[in-house]
Amino acid sequence: MISIIICTYNREKYIGKVLEALAKQNYSDYEIIVVDNNSTDATPQIAKDFKQSHPELNITLCSETKQGLSHARNCGITQAKGDFLVFLDDDAIPCENYLEKLHEGLQEHPDHAGFGGKIEPLFEDGKTPKWLCKWTLSWASGLDMGTRPKTFKPGKFPIGANMGFRREVVEKVGVFNTELGRSKKNLMGGEEKDFFFRIQRAGYRIIYLPEPYVHHVIPQSRTTTDYIRRFAQGVGLSERVRCKNEGSYPKRVLSELVKWAATLVLSIVYLLAFRPACSRTLILFRYGVSKSLLRGK
Repeated sequence: MISIIICTYNREKYIGKVLEALAKQNYSDYEIIVVDNNSTDATPQIAKDFKQSHPELNITLCSETKQGLSHARNCGITQAKGDFLVFLDDDAIPCENYLEKLHEGLQEHPDHAGFGGKIEPLFEDGKTPKWLCKWTLSWASGLDMGTRPKTFKPGKFPIGANMGFRREVVEKVGVFNTELGRSKKNLMGGEEKDFFFRIQRAGYRIIYLPEPYVHHVIPQSRTTTDYIRRFAQGVGLSERVRCKNEGSYPKRVLSELVKWAATLVLSIVYLLAFRPACSRTLILFRYGVSKSLLRGK
């Protein structure tokens, strides 16, 4: 059985759409687990109403009072009964054959313990940001590694809006690090990177699957310069915490110099290509990451 875990916080605008998309799947061997993380809007009631109106579905509603995405994800893991645990964001809408394609992908790659699926950003205002490019797609929680399955290389990992792993992985490497991950409006992340790096170090492989894709809703507020600045600071802080915990902080600081070199080269390339927005935001992002990585704030 596949366990679909949706951790949610104040997503009354989107949670119903995600659940409706799951209800329409042409696949039966799955359960849905909704973990509410102290929502103050109508999100819990929408989930409750959905469960009551769909008695044919295997739905579990639970709450996690410790604030933070990692806490909520770990709560979902404890509730899950499936052999494969899948995490979808509460604003990530799965394609119509998502579960069927996911099952096929897992059957075809039994030697992989985890997966990351394709994620297509769906900009709510209909406008693609001028700064969006191959190197900044992840800022919009996007992932596109092509049309064929492929193994994630060491140091590469899935994005949380569409990812999963076999239950045996948790028994081997543990759960998500609660020192990392978003909490309310805090943009600190890194819990996915930390988790999948532990999986890779334990000898497991992770597969990219293009067909079980999701549309990830991106509001206009997540395309602004201010958001990119705060997002970069959150990335830098999470990297500081993660690397200090695993003893790789000096190495990570050195790698930041390499990243700066690559950023400067790319910024020049985009300037010459008459795409100043890409050039400018690449520099802005790298500066924010470096600042928090070195100073911790």
